[in-house]
Parts: sequence; structure tokens; C-alpha cells
Amino acid sequence: MKRLLGSWFFILIMLAVDFYVFQSLRVVTSSLSPKTRLTIHLFYWSFTAVALLLFITISFVGFEKLPQLVRSFVFPIVIGFFIAKIVATLFFLLDDLRRIFQWGGGKAIAAINGSASNAEGISRSVFLSWLGIGVGGGLFGTLLYGFGNKYKYRVEKVKLTFENLPSAFKGLKIIQVSDIHAGSLEDKGAVEKGVRKLMEQEPDLVFFTGDLVNNVATEMDGFIDVFSSIKAPMGVFSILGNHDYGDYVKWPSKDAKEANLNRLKEIHGEMGWRLLLNENVTIEKDGETIALIGIENWGAKGNFSRYGDLQKAYDGTGSHPFKILLSHDPSHWEAQVCKDYKDIDLMFSGHTHGMQFGVEIPGFRWSPVQYMYKHWAGVYRNSKQKLYVNRGFGFLGYPGRVGILPEITLIELA
Repeated sequence: MKRLLGSWFFILIMLAVDFYVFQSLRVVTSSLSPKTRLTIHLFYWSFTAVALLLFITISFVGFEKLPQLVRSFVFPIVIGFFIAKIVATLFFLLDDLRRIFQWGGGKAIAAINGSASNAEGISRSVFLSWLGIGVGGGLFGTLLYGFGNKYKYRVEKVKLTFENLPSAFKGLKIIQVSDIHAGSLEDKGAVEKGVRKLMEQEPDLVFFTGDLVNNVATEMDGFIDVFSSIKAPMGVFSILGNHDYGDYVKWPSKDAKEANLNRLKEIHGEMGWRLLLNENVTIEKDGETIALIGIENWGAKGNFSRYGDLQKAYDGTGSHPFKILLSHDPSHWEAQVCKDYKDIDLMFSGHTHGMQFGVEIPGFRWSPVQYMYKHWAGVYRNSKQKLYVNRGFGFLGYPGRVGILPEITLIELA
């Protein structure tokens, strides 16, 4: 019932936005021929018709029961078009507010209907309408372009220096992978190429920092053989992320949910990955040791469940001169690690995906996710402690990447 009400509420908002944007579309197409104008209007409303059908279907059968093609492409295109219209609406609202202040009362109503004009050429109303449609259309085109980037894996090479790192571990090569989200992957061949690129780095250690699946363990059925090929001389270690617990699925019983989680844990073992569940292991090399700590999901942002127990995982590591923590959610670092565990030297996280959308150029980085997460991609420092946030190997929701490519991280310790 709650899902049904939520879907119908979204449909009402979508229709309100559609009608509002359509008024500006009428303004900018008013000078075109009737046939061209009709074609554009029909094309515009066809997206609304598809969106209505889609959301009505979701409200009754659920998103997870839609065909893979619809979930992976049709739904994101519809959502992308809606987001583009929301962005365009900001410009239209700016124009309407301008006219309200300029003309007041009755004239404003006429202006909103498109009757106001500027004798000196294109009116400001038409200009802002074109600008809004242009920006919104550009965003929509960018999102479509991003579909082709979801398997363009990038190796991010980073060298991190620590004064207290035992000499035997200097030059150690660590690969980090995060957020595979197997339920979103369709092109097995492309994924295999990504794994081969990972192995070409010849890592000493591999860390996986959570979200192997979107919701259920069966998502891995076609990919166990692919990820089993990830090997490293000193081991492959993994943790769970918020999506791995099955919290976003309606289960027929508590036992069914628990069985799903147990199966997912088994899959880590079948692939040769050592899953760390609020525990630590000792990594030894040439007679020297470091501690590797792995906890279950723990986040300080949003309504994500907390399964992690850092104190339990940390116990027994005091004698090690250097400590590494695997924790899926980067908000954990500032909220707890930097405050209470100052001898944890390096933490690896994922979770944010860099929102799969943003800009990263030398000297400038931006993504909408930064308004939610202070630490969202790359290296962060707090005194002698360091955090690395991986941008994610897979994708979720939007089946693409714009400006934030899928990442394989190669960390060299020095």
C-alpha cells in the first residue's frame, strides 16, 4: 500500500511538471509550422505516456519484476528525461518570478500564458524558455551518452607514504575494487575485460569493499567464475556493503532473508575471497606484520543499517605497528575512526560511486554526491590517517557513467 501511494504521488508530480514545461514548449514552437509543432508536441507527450504506463505497472507488480531491458534502459531514460525537465523548470520558474515582479497581478497571469513580448527582438521569456529547454536537453543527452561508459574501467594509481609502515611492506601493491553490483551487470564479456585489466596490475593484495550485489545472492550466479579469477599472492579480502544484506527486498520470511545472506557469504568463499565480518587478520611479510581489519556496514549518513562493530574487529591489533581498515561507507571515517581509533593508518571505502555523475579535471572536482558525502572519491587525509574512497566497479540505478568512470584502484605503499 505504501509503495502504491508513493508511485501515484510521483505520477502526480510528474504530470504537474510535464504540463508546466509544456507551456514553455508551446512558446518556443509557436513560430513553427502547424505540422512541425504537432510532431514536436506528440514526441514530448509520448515520453509522458511511456512514463505513466511504467509507473502504473511498477505500482502494481514492483520494479524488480520488470523485464531486464526495461529496468536497465527504458526506466533510466524515462527518469533521465524527467530530471532534465526538472532542471528546465528552474529556468521557467525564474522567468515567471521575473514577470510577476515586473508586471504584477493581472499582467503576470497573462505573461505566464505567454502573451508578454519584447519589441526589441526575442523576448526574455522566449530566451529563458529556450535556455531552459537547451540546458535540460543537454543534460538528457549527456545521460544518454553515459550509457556507453559503464564498462570503461579506469585504473587509478596512487602512492601513499607512511612513516610507521614496516620496511617489508614498502612497495606493496594493493588493488581495491568496490561496489560490483552484480545485479546491474549485463555484459559478461566487458566485465571479464575489467577483471583482466585488474590482474594485469599484478597486485600483492586485493581488497573488495562491499556491495557485491544489489539485493539477492542469485545475482552472482553468472559471475562467480569471472570474479574467482581475481587472485593475489598475499590474499583477496572482502567485506559486506549495505546492499549485501537484502534490506531493500520484501522477503517472505526472516529465514529467507537470512538464507540469502548466508548464501552470499558462501559465494565470497567459493571465489577464494576471505570475508571479514567484524574481525581482523595478520598480514605477514619477511618477518614483519601489519593488521587488516574488516567490519560490516557502518554509516553515519542516511538511514543505512549498522551491522559493523569496530571495537570487536579492532581487538587484538594493538601490537601491530600499522593498521588497515576495510569499511564500506566513507562517512564511518570521520564519525568514528578519526575520533576513537587514531592508530588506524589507512581506511578503504566505496559506497558513493561518485554518484556516477560529475566532473573531474586537474584542479577541480564536482559531483552532486558531495552535498551528502564529504569524502566521496579519492584520497583524504586527517593528520597521519588516510582514507581512500573507490568510485565503484559497477553501477546502480542509472546504467551509465558521466565524468566518473568505473574504477580499479592500485595503491602502492611507501
